[in-house]
Amino acid sequence: MSDAGYRQLLDATLQYLESRREHGVRHVHVSSALLAELERPKSARTGAKPTAVAPGSPARRPAAPAVVEKPSAPAKPVVPAQPAVVEQRPAAERPPVSAPASSPQVLPLLGAPGRALSPAEKESAMAALRARALVCRKCEHLAAARRNVVFGVGDIHSPLMFVGEAPGADEDAQGEPFVGKAGQLLTRIIQTMGLGRDRVYIANILKCRPDTPGQSSGNRKPTPTEMGTCLPYLLEQIQIIRPRVIVALGATAVEGLMGKTDGITRARGQWLTFQDTPVMPTYHPAYLLRNQSMAVKRLVWEDMLAVMERLGLPITEKQRGYFLRS
Repeated sequence: MSDAGYRQLLDATLQYLESRREHGVRHVHVSSALLAELERPKSARTGAKPTAVAPGSPARRPAAPAVVEKPSAPAKPVVPAQPAVVEQRPAAERPPVSAPASSPQVLPLLGAPGRALSPAEKESAMAALRARALVCRKCEHLAAARRNVVFGVGDIHSPLMFVGEAPGADEDAQGEPFVGKAGQLLTRIIQTMGLGRDRVYIANILKCRPDTPGQSSGNRKPTPTEMGTCLPYLLEQIQIIRPRVIVALGATAVEGLMGKTDGITRARGQWLTFQDTPVMPTYHPAYLLRNQSMAVKRLVWEDMLAVMERLGLPITEKQRGYFLRS
């Protein structure tokens, strides 16, 4: 394709996308094959030569590329995860953080507004998102093994959101995140903060339990591909809720949100930033069940105190003294 033809096609595509935006469309889905083709060097692309136009004939405008439109939803557009920003370190000392291994193949239209949603719009957007997630079969091996999709639970108007790794056997059976032993401990932590499960929102990176072929029990860590495939659902949940603080529970939750990290031991207790939202990484409740050390419990509680301070929640002297040795 000549340079002039390429520019005409680009102009036609931009005009087409602008017209779709004016009609309320906020996203377009692009196939993996088309993305791969667009990423190839221009000289390597194949295609028919421009058709000659007879003198005096009107020039034909290149047709816009075929796209599959996603109907408008009140939710803020999905944007791929941004690298972590460690607030407590100078910029020069921040370690490089890579993006998740598999980014969502959803492209936001230029200029799409990012206004906050009304309570009614939040409810409608979350209900629509939940309906999509409940019938998702993007990971056929997980869909075949699951009993329930574990979407999320809690108050979608809450300023506080907890993000975990993936459902376990109890969560898969009940269709609700954090209901097993680790979930019961998380509930006690939330209650100790002066809140309750109905006053926060709880979700996971993965909405289906990672399958364990040949095992009657046990769990496994989600693969990067599984996390990348499921991540768009969590991103939309975050963009609908717009929490003021996110608590990332465990290394996998931090990895799913931020990309590669230095490990939860180094990350915990440091404020990170995900798409302008403060994130507090801390140990997963399952780790606390395995490690009953008072010192480790205190570290997690210090993280929760920092969250409470960021949210402006009242903190009593009794709360400040939990898990301190006398």
